[in-house]
Amino acid sequence: MDKPALVNALCAQLEAEIARATESAARTREGATHEEAKPENDKDTRALEASYLARGQAQRVVDLQVALQQVKFMDLRDFAPDDAVEVSALVQLEADDETRWYFIAPAGGGNKLQLGATTIDVLTPAAPLGRALVGRFVDDEIALAKREWTIVQLR
Repeated sequence: MDKPALVNALCAQLEAEIARATESAARTREGATHEEAKPENDKDTRALEASYLARGQAQRVVDLQVALQQVKFMDLRDFAPDDAVEVSALVQLEADDETRWYFIAPAGGGNKLQLGATTIDVLTPAAPLGRALVGRFVDDEIALAKREWTIVQLR
């Protein structure tokens, strides 16, 4: 599997999310400073609440920009079958007749990437499954969702 292509796809998703968050923050900031947002009395806190929301959205943009940089500059390495799972690993898990692929990245968890016909879920080491996988090896078993998953491949 082409890890640089995965990183590019993840970066594109993060960039799109940054664009959406930036637009949302700008609209909220405009609403907080609009003429009609001025308080009508001392109990009217609409403008104050909108400014808090705008600040939170602006911080979300900063957090996404940091995440994008972490993904862009992560070291990609090829893993041998006897290596432990770490950041930049592609891990295949299998339970019964089901197979899943996971890409361990420093940020961007929860995103889904498509590589040909294969769907790959992005995990961070901070996610519960990411924590369970990091440091494990091929043929180790992981209990997840009341099922036993086996690490089948590591790339």
